[in-house]
Amino acid sequence: MKILIIEDERELSRSIVTFLSSEKYLCEQAFTFNDAIEKIRLYEYDCILLDLMLPGGNGLDILREIKRQNNPAGVIIVSAKDSLDDKVNGLRIGADDYLPKPFHLPELSMRIYALIRRKQFTSTNSLESNGITINLLSKSVTIQDKPVTLTRTEYELLLFLIGNKNKVISKSALAEHLSGNMADMLDSHDFVYAHIKNLKAKLAEAGCKNCIKNVYGTGYKWQE
Repeated sequence: MKILIIEDERELSRSIVTFLSSEKYLCEQAFTFNDAIEKIRLYEYDCILLDLMLPGGNGLDILREIKRQNNPAGVIIVSAKDSLDDKVNGLRIGADDYLPKPFHLPELSMRIYALIRRKQFTSTNSLESNGITINLLSKSVTIQDKPVTLTRTEYELLLFLIGNKNKVISKSALAEHLSGNMADMLDSHDFVYAHIKNLKAKLAEAGCKNCIKNVYGTGYKWQE
């Protein structure tokens, strides 16, 4: 899952990145208003953490731009401006949650988890497809009650494919999902093929074969 952290306090932003990365989230940072606007116009995210007071502009204007684009990313406002007006305005414009500073990082993580679960899957803590069970809270995978050990990238890839089941996902879309804005700097998408190959091998060894279909010249599809 990709998280964009829009926060001008660099130490706080680094702390959030360190904590969420340990929770297997892929994190990107924006420290100014203009940087944030550029990122949300160029890339897709599952969740955006949005500070309101930024160099160069107001976070609420970023929120308006997100909604103007019909961007499906969930938005959690994290701000020291704990006023009722800011909270009401943020939620009215379209934020999904509001977390005043200071906050505990585990609470932030749980809010992100609950938001992504509501938006992408169901209100339950697990996801099932083709005999695979994914525990969204523990980020663990089992096939017929047997654990399957995946890397963070393989887990993200599996979740992304199942979340878009029966749809063809291009290699470029997979590359961006796995690498964020680094995907633009890569000469090829060979790393996507390598991760797909490893994921398919692990799933097949555990008894789940032919779930990931190679669509020649286009990308991959999770077949259910």
